[in-house]
Amino acid sequence: MKKILLALGAIALDLGAQIPAQDARLKAIEGTKHAYRMPQYSSLDQWSARKDRLRKQILAAAGLLPLPERASVRAQVFRRIERRGYSVESVYLETLPGYYLSGNLYRPLQRKAPFPGIVSPHGHWRNGRLENSDLASVPGRAINLARQGYVVFSYDMVGYADTKQTEHKFGDDREHLYNFHPLGLQLWNSIRALDFVESLPDVDPQRLGATGASGGGTQTFLLFAVDDRVKAAVPVNMISGGMQGGSICENAPGLRHDTFNVDFGAMMAPRPMLLVSATGDWTKEVPAVAFPAIRQVYNLYGAAEKLESVQFDSPHNYHTQSREAMYSFFQRTLLGLPGGEVKEEPFTLEPSEDLLVWYKRTLPDNARDLAGISQQWRELTRLRRPDREALGYALSVETPRNVLSESNGGRVVLHGGKGDRVPALWQDGQGDSLVVVHAEGAEAARASAPAAGRPALYLDVWQTGSARAPRDTSAGHFYTFHRTDAQNRVQDILTALAWITARSRGPVELRCPGEAGIWCLFAASVFEGKLKLRAESAGFSGSDDEFLTRFFVPGIQRVGGIKTALSLTAAYRE
Repeated sequence: MKKILLALGAIALDLGAQIPAQDARLKAIEGTKHAYRMPQYSSLDQWSARKDRLRKQILAAAGLLPLPERASVRAQVFRRIERRGYSVESVYLETLPGYYLSGNLYRPLQRKAPFPGIVSPHGHWRNGRLENSDLASVPGRAINLARQGYVVFSYDMVGYADTKQTEHKFGDDREHLYNFHPLGLQLWNSIRALDFVESLPDVDPQRLGATGASGGGTQTFLLFAVDDRVKAAVPVNMISGGMQGGSICENAPGLRHDTFNVDFGAMMAPRPMLLVSATGDWTKEVPAVAFPAIRQVYNLYGAAEKLESVQFDSPHNYHTQSREAMYSFFQRTLLGLPGGEVKEEPFTLEPSEDLLVWYKRTLPDNARDLAGISQQWRELTRLRRPDREALGYALSVETPRNVLSESNGGRVVLHGGKGDRVPALWQDGQGDSLVVVHAEGAEAARASAPAAGRPALYLDVWQTGSARAPRDTSAGHFYTFHRTDAQNRVQDILTALAWITARSRGPVELRCPGEAGIWCLFAASVFEGKLKLRAESAGFSGSDDEFLTRFFVPGIQRVGGIKTALSLTAAYRE
């Protein structure tokens, strides 16, 4: 007869919680187009804890947890052109040693400082920050904002216009071990762009805003999700439950584990935000789905009036109507002026050669190529000391607070949440509890370590023993939405440790022969409890090649790799 058990001492589960019939991790979702639904957050405390975790998850996926130290902004501003009501200058920032972000700075004329400052990422328009078409004019919005009384920094995404020391698409699994990819580099550039605008003497640092469309909308919400300096934001034609962003610069490994863009959008609360959507792209569902979902979070703050939404009957865009909605919103929230519709004034673009930073100019002598930028990224972002929290986010795991179990004789299935099933063999006994993990599964684990009368749990962790099953990994940007085999194995070990610890009075011993030793070493590194660890190294020294072939976890080398794991488990190992 089957029995459903709750680990003793654990917090009660939701009465509706069940062990799934099949491990949900085997089912691949087409992450960028999957129809997600927002969870219900019942209290501000619950949301605040969720928001803190999401912020760290974004930063970890970007290779920025914890945030590196930021030196003073090294910006060069030159070639000032004055036109009716505004000026425009060329700018480049050294955001990494030898790596330069370029853009244009638009400022008001004949108005009194200080001004609100706005960062303006451009999105995947063919001409980047110089795009000027019926569907999107990046210079047009900057010119109009400057005339209205804002200082605007319009800057490149990586691989566009002037910022071409890398292509827009780069990064392989080896570079992912260090979280080096377009999303991380681009988010770092956006943070540094905000640093630059905040540092300007004619900008009020308490009135900073951000706006962009499409991929620039992604940059907008990622920036405000991790940086509270953004006081008002207008992400345009991007936030949706039905499409999460198709470019590599919007999809980093680990970014959307158990979450999606509507969750990220809600992280702006309670700060003012305007959602702009269109009937002709994936944001057609915003008024009926994404807007109410985000509003429930604003309601928790008592700030529902600070979230606004407008939709236009249009294809994917940041066209005149969308820009005018943005002007009106910023007038109320950043300029503090009475409400009312702000119309766009006609504008004339400067010739491209007068806006481009490196037109007939050469990059500074220390400018680096892709390999050099990658090396500088590792130097800037690598952790100088072991950090258990950062390692946990790289592994994308957590010790479950509750573990549900189903028993049938000596066989047990554990469920720690998120659709997992962890089969195991259970042997009752007396004394200190034993958990054994073997690369061939539970039967091999029992043969390698007989319990000798002790209570013992022998695991079939992910893709071992009876847990072996086909897994489709063909979906685009797979690891943005799904964990690697190594991450799932570490999670299964943590689930088992949480279950048996709640049942045990004495210390728990984790024993892992052969190849499973590396899985257990990293699980013990982040386990929230005390244990004894007996894990073999199986010749694993922690090189890039070994992590790629035997324990692939994006970001693992960035957080210190094997050295961090050994340091954090020094007190546990026998």
